[in-house]
Amino acid sequence: MKKDRPKYKQIIDAAVVVIAENGYHQAQVSKIAKQAGVADGTIYLYFKNKEDILISMFQEKLGVFISNIDEEMARVTSAKEKMLVLIRKHFEILFEDKHLAIVTQLELRQSNKEIRYKINDVLKGYLKLVDSILIAGVEQGEFHEDLDVRLARHMVFGTLDEIVTTWVMNEQKYNLVEQAGPVHELIIKGLGAKIVK
Repeated sequence: MKKDRPKYKQIIDAAVVVIAENGYHQAQVSKIAKQAGVADGTIYLYFKNKEDILISMFQEKLGVFISNIDEEMARVTSAKEKMLVLIRKHFEILFEDKHLAIVTQLELRQSNKEIRYKINDVLKGYLKLVDSILIAGVEQGEFHEDLDVRLARHMVFGTLDEIVTTWVMNEQKYNLVEQAGPVHELIIKGLGAKIVK
């Protein structure tokens, strides 16, 4: 079955809602089918099982996530600006889709080891994006010349991840996107850049 078919996307979107509202373990395929408005059997035309739905959902959503960030990053030249785009888009996308935020920050972590390995594999595309900003920043003299890119990548991703998780745990009571500016400033300072006001 081709992944560009409308029902594929319908099932993915339904899975995000059902998993966010019920938790991964309580999210039966029948609930996902009902939310998507399709017969239970239709799900199995596109996915092997619930685990496959979760991995595919993450691949699909992260793919959109990366292309949105990429597209906007192409409009700016400095690594500092690119980092701000990354942070802002990361927060915006999850702020605008609260169900997706619950799934990425909480439910994906409840899954078994095999699922986590597959998810980490999908995450590599996002981490390469972070690396590209860091490497450009060093090459353009914006970040510290001795920057340990691998360590800096963990710092950037870990910071954004923790801030979104805290927001989800606080029942999304405040505007996540408003955190982008202060977080950007802290990260940029940590990368050895001078802040020009």
